[in-house]
Amino acid sequence: MLQIPADVAEEQDNGRERRPRRRSGTRGNDPRSDARAAAAAQLAMAVSAVRRRKWPLIVCAIAIPVIAFVALKQVTPRYTSEGSVIYEPTQYAAQELQSILHEDPMTDAVMASQAEIVRSLSVAARLVDRFHLMSDAEFNYTLRPPSLLSRIGGAAQRVLYAVFDPISPTLAAVFAAQAPTLQPSPQDVRHSVEQAVQDAITVEAVRQSHVLSVKFTAESPEVSAEAVNAIMDFYITDQLAAKFQAVKAADTWLETRAQELRKEVQTTEDKIAAYKARTGLFQGVQAGLDTEQISRMTTDLVTAENDLAQAQARLDAARGRQGASAQAAVAPNVVQMRMQQDTINAQLQSLLTRLGPNHPDVVSLRNQLRELQRAVGSEVGRTVAATDAELRADRAKVAQLQADLKMAQVQVDKNNQAMIPLNAMQRDADAARSLLQAVLARIQQTSQQSAIEKPDARVISEALPPPEPSFPKTKILLPAAMVFGVIFGLIVVYLLEIADSTFRSGDDVRAVLGLPCFALVPAVRPRLLGRIRMEDYVVRKPLSPFSEQIRALRAGLWLDSVQPKIVAITAARPAEAKTTTAMALGRSSAMNGERVLVLDCDVRQPSFGRLMRAEHSRGIVDYMLGQATLDEIIRRDRLTSMDFIPAGTSKANSLGLFMSDAMTQALERLRTDYDLILLDAPPVFAMTDARIISRIADATLLCVRWRETPRSVVSRSLDLLDEADARVIGVSLTRVDPRAHVRSGHSDAEVYHPRYGGYYRE
Repeated sequence: MLQIPADVAEEQDNGRERRPRRRSGTRGNDPRSDARAAAAAQLAMAVSAVRRRKWPLIVCAIAIPVIAFVALKQVTPRYTSEGSVIYEPTQYAAQELQSILHEDPMTDAVMASQAEIVRSLSVAARLVDRFHLMSDAEFNYTLRPPSLLSRIGGAAQRVLYAVFDPISPTLAAVFAAQAPTLQPSPQDVRHSVEQAVQDAITVEAVRQSHVLSVKFTAESPEVSAEAVNAIMDFYITDQLAAKFQAVKAADTWLETRAQELRKEVQTTEDKIAAYKARTGLFQGVQAGLDTEQISRMTTDLVTAENDLAQAQARLDAARGRQGASAQAAVAPNVVQMRMQQDTINAQLQSLLTRLGPNHPDVVSLRNQLRELQRAVGSEVGRTVAATDAELRADRAKVAQLQADLKMAQVQVDKNNQAMIPLNAMQRDADAARSLLQAVLARIQQTSQQSAIEKPDARVISEALPPPEPSFPKTKILLPAAMVFGVIFGLIVVYLLEIADSTFRSGDDVRAVLGLPCFALVPAVRPRLLGRIRMEDYVVRKPLSPFSEQIRALRAGLWLDSVQPKIVAITAARPAEAKTTTAMALGRSSAMNGERVLVLDCDVRQPSFGRLMRAEHSRGIVDYMLGQATLDEIIRRDRLTSMDFIPAGTSKANSLGLFMSDAMTQALERLRTDYDLILLDAPPVFAMTDARIISRIADATLLCVRWRETPRSVVSRSLDLLDEADARVIGVSLTRVDPRAHVRSGHSDAEVYHPRYGGYYRE
């Protein structure tokens, strides 16, 4: 980057310090105000960019919708019809049908599975057959005419073959017509049509519901609606057919199972009867040997044993082995007689105490007592004999009962061993009999189920032919294309702004180069220029915007702190209007009463002789070679009081001449004679002379072509001038388009606003 000399920088800083500062507001440095100002500045820059690049934006905003409209007109419209079915699976009463027709709970997975069933390939095949879609070119690709692209490709191939065949047969063979491909088989065509129909079917499960949305897309709205209704009809019919098939399969299975169970029950009963006959286990014998009979026999044995014990007790009592009470219980009459005996014995003892042993009363009592004793003995004998006989009978009965009980227990044990396999066979027979009854009941239920069967799905909304195509959606795509055109245009504007590395305003010059922009010299339109030459325009039109900007350039030079007299005017590359600027600046200054000299230092491509009608005149090169004096090479402008020196006629090493003392002495002499000396130097990148000329001048003015010269080129040229220790004081933007600059929105575009038209005269 160019380094400004310290003294000049100090003077400029001092000058800036002396300038009053503008206050941006009454609140001082408010961050929010700064943010709003920055946002407003960015918005203004964006609007300015759009204004500068309005034509790309307009072209994109118009071309893209037009292209979209034309493309949409070329697209065959497609219609999408929609219908909906609700899936509500019924429950089955029969357990066998539940196992055969088991359904998962209603989940998203179940609904997704039903959706896949609806759009299955089998449904597509049935649609093909119903609507004869094999003969429809929309789905059968073999019926479509060749595409435009294929026809263009074939024609191009034939043209290339015709062109290269005379030149190179080998190369022409590459473009030779390809062998015709084999025709697809009818089965392959059928599969492709079915696949195309399946791709046209869309089935979606409505969230949080049991509803399936069925869609079909076709070029005909009637076909699309009929296809949707047919798909839903296929789905419901298939469900009902599947249920009937399942019920039929269940009936067949249950009938088969019932026959098997009948055979099993019959076989088991035959085995039981054969076993009973073989083991002698009949119903009567078994009844006499059961547990209840043994219990009765045990009870009888206990009763007999009790009777035996009682008989033994009576016998013992009768024999006098027991007490009186026991004897009384055995023979009550004996007890009475013994009581009488005791009474008589008591009376006898009482009489013996009063009477003698031979007293008749005593003797009588003794006789009664002996009679009673004989009667008691006789009665006791009879009782003992009867009791003994009863005791023997009871003993025999107990013995018989014990023998019978033992035999019964042995027989029961034998029967129990024989009943183990019989009971097992009986249980098998009972189980088979129960299963048979259950199967017969299920057969009755399935027969009832088939009579009331209904499908799990029903139509809730039939499809109607759509009034508008689903693709392309012209009402949506055209506005979207317009919006996209505007957005794309803005993107193009943004990219053009990024890609534009030129200088578009004085603000760009100040921001990038750090130099003041003295003037924005406009390009004069041919209509205004007429027959006037460009170098004469400042004289012919002194009140034009062009002349005003030249005066602004002179004011910028005069306002410099040093107020240079010798100013080198150069540019980064040719065609930057530096010569026109130098000549216009010289003539304008001369018209203002200054003594001005313009020196043509571009000796390799001199232009002053041609422009000023001084061809073949001696000039600065002749002077530095000593072939002419300074007074001899100075010429007077034919239109103004400006003097000029052409490059000259001699050819020599210009670099060495400009570095010579003669050049320095000439400038020192001219400095005393003129108020302003302008050196028209060659472009910086073209010749090294520009750096030498800029070095020996008091200041250098850089001409930059508006929106043409890249910033990198200008920056590099400034680096070269800085290396030459040249003092570049400012920049002049040349060939500015006033109309475009006004639309740009830059701050310095105000000078070209129509409101200032009263100040100018074209």
